[in-house]
Amino acid sequence: MSERKPYPSDLSDEQWALIEPVITAWKDRHRSVSGHQGACAMREIVNAILYQGRTGCQWAYLPHDLPQKSATYYYFAAWRDDGTDQVIHELLRCQVRERARRLEDPTLVVLDTQSVHADAGVPASTTGRDPAKKVPGRKRRLAVDVLGLAIAVTVLAASAHDNAAGITLLDQVAENAGGTVEKALVDQGFKKAVVDHGTALGVDVQIVERNPQDTGFVPQSKRWRVEQTYGILILHRRLVRDYEHHPASSASRVYWAITQVMARRLTGANTPTWREAQAVAA
Repeated sequence: MSERKPYPSDLSDEQWALIEPVITAWKDRHRSVSGHQGACAMREIVNAILYQGRTGCQWAYLPHDLPQKSATYYYFAAWRDDGTDQVIHELLRCQVRERARRLEDPTLVVLDTQSVHADAGVPASTTGRDPAKKVPGRKRRLAVDVLGLAIAVTVLAASAHDNAAGITLLDQVAENAGGTVEKALVDQGFKKAVVDHGTALGVDVQIVERNPQDTGFVPQSKRWRVEQTYGILILHRRLVRDYEHHPASSASRVYWAITQVMARRLTGANTPTWREAQAVAA
């Protein structure tokens, strides 16, 4: 394969070294009968997934110098279905927490939901209308630690009540965080059912009430971390709307986006913004 000009979303050598062992191990477990390793380099497959997440392009519009749609989607779907995307995410999450001098798994998480519009091609059976936010589409649900790193991600129709979201997230938190979580902070959209479910899991769920005197967006202690994470996700254009046919693909996009952020954080890299580009031009 000839050398191509890199895209800003490409993994650097240092970043690829962080996740390459997981991908190599996966390939070793999924050898073809003939022993053929495939025509595409795994690093380029990951670069294609990250490129699409960052730019928001359709599958058919992947650049010609990246692996073609069929190969890229095959690996994206395979890693989504067997949880490899989450394994990579968890590996980097633990490293980021250790670098911040914290234990691998948190004791406190913040739960929140974000309703996003669904694309016209998304099946109506997997979407709904959020009656509070008047958003037709899907509801993205996150549990994050105090660093803003995802502990659990689920996606439902926007019509799903926050109680259903909270219960599912708490179950995932209990499974993913190794039973270390002692407290969860939620907003007023979550009700007593979530508090009771947390108690059954050994998690103290605290509903953080908004000050009635506040107007507009006012950050709340610790809870603002989940809002920050949602803001970071929106920088990935594939997540501005929900374009995915399967809700599981929507969750996978979140994992890949945060994986890219953590890889850059661990290697001290950042993506130049349009503001920085304008400043240089001036």
